[in-house]
Amino acid sequence: MNDGRKTSHPSQHALRWRADRAWQAAFRRFEESGPGRLWVRLSAVDFFGHSFQLAALALLCFFPFLIILTAAAGQDTAAVVAGWLGLNEQAAQAVATLFAPTTTSYTLTGTSAVLLLLGVLAVAGTLQNWYLMLFDVPEDAKWKTTARLTWLAGLFAYAAAQAAFGRVLHGWLLTGLTGFLWAVVFWWCSMYVLLAGRVPWRALLPSALVTSVCWTGLGVFSAHYFSAAIVANEQKYGPIGVVMVILSWLVAVGVVIHLGAIVGRAFQ
Repeated sequence: MNDGRKTSHPSQHALRWRADRAWQAAFRRFEESGPGRLWVRLSAVDFFGHSFQLAALALLCFFPFLIILTAAAGQDTAAVVAGWLGLNEQAAQAVATLFAPTTTSYTLTGTSAVLLLLGVLAVAGTLQNWYLMLFDVPEDAKWKTTARLTWLAGLFAYAAAQAAFGRVLHGWLLTGLTGFLWAVVFWWCSMYVLLAGRVPWRALLPSALVTSVCWTGLGVFSAHYFSAAIVANEQKYGPIGVVMVILSWLVAVGVVIHLGAIVGRAFQ
């Protein structure tokens, strides 16, 4: 007797079972493919969460240090940041609103200097811990602080040289090629220094090359997308809109670092 309740036809169960099996098979094929293995490895190291961590820490700790350092060197912080992001003139002007000084005199207490140094060392330490994890190298407390200080000195030397190349060289092809080669040197040395020399130069070269390719690609993307995004966000939301785009760029930097190290190791 039919009591009014609806029952599923057996064929519907079969169709759902077949669809579920097909989805599982497709997912297994993806995991076994090259992109699938890459995604599994990136997910295993929580690359997205780490990238957000770097973005927040850089904005909180690194940028104040950068402002003090550029001011002491008589440089424009906004121009340095705009150069890193590869921004056009209009976007660079929007970034300049974040760093417009209200005074021409700067005083820094001993406590503030220590806090700034500890903050920027924390940023370097985050990157160092990433490389230790990505290359499966145990931590060595003996050379930890020395490696971080050396890397920070190299970072500012890299930024200064990159800015000099931009002033001296002409033509996008020559500038781009020089920038790529200089990026290879920087990331190659960064990995070696932060790993305290426990991974040979030769083993680090593939990761340095892949990181530099991704870094150069981010620069090209940044010059087009982030310039337009900064101008649009500055008009809509004011300075906070510019900060949001810079945070997005910092997250992308974290992704580039993870991607370069993992793909480079896979090649090797």
